[in-house]
Amino acid sequence: MLVAGLTHSQPLYRNHEIRSIEQAAATLSPSPALMERAGKTAFELATQLLGNCYVVLVLAGPGNNGGDALVAARYLKKHGYRVTVVLTGDPAKLPVDATAALQAWCEGGGTILSSIPTDGHWDLVLDGLFGIGLERDLNGQYLELVKQVNRLGTPVLSLDIPSGLDAETGQPFRAAVRADHTLTFIGLKPGLFTAYGPDYCGQIHLDTLGLPPDLLPPAKGKLIAADEVSRYLKPRPRNSHKGMLGSVGVLGGADSMTGAALLAGRAALLLGSGRVYLGLLAENSPAVDFSQPELMLRGPEQLLDMELDCLVIGPGLGQSAQALGYLERALKSDLKLVIDADALNLLGSHIELQNLLKTRKAASILTPHPTEAGRLLVCSNHEIQQDRIGSAQVLASRLNSLIVLKGAGTVCAFPDDTWHINPSGNPGLSSAGMGDILCGMMAALLGQRLPPDKATLLAVYLHGLAADALVKNGTGPIGLTASEVALMARSLLNQWVYEPK
Repeated sequence: MLVAGLTHSQPLYRNHEIRSIEQAAATLSPSPALMERAGKTAFELATQLLGNCYVVLVLAGPGNNGGDALVAARYLKKHGYRVTVVLTGDPAKLPVDATAALQAWCEGGGTILSSIPTDGHWDLVLDGLFGIGLERDLNGQYLELVKQVNRLGTPVLSLDIPSGLDAETGQPFRAAVRADHTLTFIGLKPGLFTAYGPDYCGQIHLDTLGLPPDLLPPAKGKLIAADEVSRYLKPRPRNSHKGMLGSVGVLGGADSMTGAALLAGRAALLLGSGRVYLGLLAENSPAVDFSQPELMLRGPEQLLDMELDCLVIGPGLGQSAQALGYLERALKSDLKLVIDADALNLLGSHIELQNLLKTRKAASILTPHPTEAGRLLVCSNHEIQQDRIGSAQVLASRLNSLIVLKGAGTVCAFPDDTWHINPSGNPGLSSAGMGDILCGMMAALLGQRLPPDKATLLAVYLHGLAADALVKNGTGPIGLTASEVALMARSLLNQWVYEPK
């Protein structure tokens, strides 16, 4: 899933924000002009995608999204393309602008069908069935129509958002069109980038419809991009020493789970920590990590008594009484914390620990996957996934913490009510140890004095970008390992800092 031409961080707009922008735009120019611009842009992109092909199926729905498709159909026909238009719903009940678009299509010699011909062949499907206004599950004719489109095996260009996909959450309304390209209008929507959005949207193209920049207000949500996260990185002075680069602790690694803590520690080293200490809970923990002997192993009690810049707690921690005590001590400390895995499960089952977390002055970064987030909010994994942004925002506010809700389109939510979605990453990250690597990366950046919000966004984006770079170079996504991601993250970080811009 790519955003065509994206080089800078972009705002993400919820549905009510898009509607407000549309209302403001209507005061400057007639709404048919916006529909005309949207349809013409769709036509232009469609011609690029068609190349030397010329047979197009246009699906026009019962709302203004259908009007955009009808305008595009008119332009395609005018330029010699063979266009089949399927119009759903009652033509007499179309919105005013869509009615005008239908009239212009018919006046130009176009005809409409009520269903997709069973014997047709097309080079491109233009999907204009439903836009962001859809708020209920598809059924009947519309459900079957979406399934039929997906069975065609024809490239699909969706307008604004693939029909049947929730623009807010990235969840399908029972079914959704699987697009190869999505042309979205005015601003980017969060549902394009999180949950199932990346599986349905293909390559994303944005057209602001020529609206003046002052009509596009600052948004609480943003899509993370390299420019936003890399500008805080500076080359190190030649007169550097390890004391300048942060001391990171990792507390975890109970019996049979030492690998989790070791991975976090190794990632912290690879991302530039001056010193990394591990406090392993396992009774027979090793005295040295022979694969990474730079790691300094300590007992958990000793680690908690050290002067550290940041502490990762949770990878392989377990949920014993001993682990509970260590987490309580960490929460009472003034250390910057990265809290993951079993530490999150302990938080979810002990309200007194949550109360400690709420009152902390130092930064706390929580990195739950949906099931762990559900334990913290006392709800199901399904409920978290139905509103990933809202869930992350509630956690950030309720726990006074920076939240990293992992998954496709990781959501980063902060206590000030701002949030970000990460577009980098691929299915190769769905393997053991990836979360441990992410925690170590965050801790390294925190230890090197990056502000907590910047360290969070940089680590999340870089983690996904490293996986993308590995796949691009032929490694994965199947069989991609956490250790490979950590090594590639180090390489990319150094490129950002030291290669000429």
